[in-house]
Amino acid sequence: MFQSIRECVLGTLKQYSVDIRTDLITVEPPKDQSFGDIYTNAAMLFAKKAGVSPRELAEAICKNLLECQFVSDAVIAGPGFINIRLRDSAWQNVVNNVLMKKEKYSDADIGAGALMNVEFVSANPTGPLHTGHARNAVFGSVVANLFEKIGYKVAREFYVNDQGNQIKALARSVYLRYQELLGRKIQDDAFGADMYCGGYVKDIAQKLIDAYEAELLDKDESEWMDLLRKFSIDQMLDNIKDDLESIGISMEQYTSEEALCKKKLVDEALDILIRHGDIYEGVLPRPKGIGDDDEWEERPQTLFRATKYGDDVDRAIKKSDGTWTYFAGDLAYHLDKIRRGYSRMVAVLGADHNGYLKRLKAAVRALSNDSADIEIRLYQLVNFLENSIPIKMSKRSGNFITLKDVVERVGKDVTRYMMISRHHDVMIDFDFAKAIAHSMDNPLFYIQYAYARICSVFKHYESIFGEINNQALIDCDKSCLFDVAEISLMKALAFWPEQVKTTAIAIEPHRIPNYLQNIAYLFHALWNKGKANTVLRFIDKDDKNCTISKLSLLQATRFVIEDGLKIMGIVPMSEMI
Repeated sequence: MFQSIRECVLGTLKQYSVDIRTDLITVEPPKDQSFGDIYTNAAMLFAKKAGVSPRELAEAICKNLLECQFVSDAVIAGPGFINIRLRDSAWQNVVNNVLMKKEKYSDADIGAGALMNVEFVSANPTGPLHTGHARNAVFGSVVANLFEKIGYKVAREFYVNDQGNQIKALARSVYLRYQELLGRKIQDDAFGADMYCGGYVKDIAQKLIDAYEAELLDKDESEWMDLLRKFSIDQMLDNIKDDLESIGISMEQYTSEEALCKKKLVDEALDILIRHGDIYEGVLPRPKGIGDDDEWEERPQTLFRATKYGDDVDRAIKKSDGTWTYFAGDLAYHLDKIRRGYSRMVAVLGADHNGYLKRLKAAVRALSNDSADIEIRLYQLVNFLENSIPIKMSKRSGNFITLKDVVERVGKDVTRYMMISRHHDVMIDFDFAKAIAHSMDNPLFYIQYAYARICSVFKHYESIFGEINNQALIDCDKSCLFDVAEISLMKALAFWPEQVKTTAIAIEPHRIPNYLQNIAYLFHALWNKGKANTVLRFIDKDDKNCTISKLSLLQATRFVIEDGLKIMGIVPMSEMI
């Protein structure tokens, strides 16, 4: 239906020798439904190209729209907006559209099979995944699902920061616990401020004993450091993969920072930037917030002309002492992505990475000669509560809520739902008690209950009339679907493909649970309306044809709810436990 309207608009534009892709033509429901069912601003957007006023182009578009059999009215508003009303038959046809396409109803070919890289989680392998990582993980996985729905070939990737001082600190922490488990006395001050004290360190130390027994005792750090670094990282990555699997996530790619360094990709990235004239020796300006009285040294460094690509300042990639900066590692990593064929990338980072947005976009543009782009989304923290009372936690001591803790407490599906229930730039208050409550105030329960109710209607029908196949639901007469509550539900189903597309493009997965909540609301409203009005009841033993018609709407609703839950990585429940 929406595509038909776009093609109608496109046909008008072609009369003025304007030829554009139909997906560039905006066709959306208005915020105020009193204006109509759909509006388009095509006349405003393309009047200049058509060489006429927006009003004149809008009049021509309206004339063509009124020739469409499912359009009942098309009215110009303001300088050139077009408000469109559709006939009931248009909404009734939506039901068959859903039933015929099933889980492919919301599929699109915007990506046309192009490669898309979605990097998320990428936690330092120095401890279990915590609640912040949980939000990152769910957000990234749902984003990946959305891009697959609109036609991209998506790779889910985890960047492993497996070198640096924090990895050495982990290895030293494991070695201390290794000594302790073998009966050696450990000094109270042995664990410095940079060490790791969580119980998981003892678990790794025990596995080290299982593998090497006392072989590493009394050896110098230089003799065991490399072995323990690799051993500890491997153990932590196994734990991380188990944690991700518990929440329904499997990564296609784990990329090692150390491996990239061994491939000398930092040097190759530098060579590329030098050839483009994007490297120079210079001194960065005094950072904001550092006054004249603060300790700060002007020193020459190797700088990347990030401002050439939209950044606020140029960025250091090599320090005055000749060592690489952290940003140099980012250059190597994203060069590796570009060489693997990814022209489109998404990275999900914590809010503390706010300063990385422009520099990473600049790096990708420079290294790809403007042929690749990266979108970055920052997520806020999660506040955990128990019956509205905040739960305190700390990290270095190991006393913090892990992803696995949350999943064991409320389950995979509730965890996933809660982690994308709000816009990524807004903090989430995750109340354990409310999250698992079997109440209509619980949004996931509300959606699942709608799905379960639909399943119960089909079971009731089958107990009376026997099984019904999808083709019978497609072939039935839809004229029984005329009540405003039924039309409202069909309208909402009609916008599902647009919802998926716009959600993916905006990279705002919270729109999916919001949409499903509305679908559930409209269904429950129709269910409740049928209690008072027998005409709206789903099953009439004396009118099988009308009953099948109503079941066709329910089946379409069920398909859309299934699709939305699948995108979120949640299993629909046919019965409420």
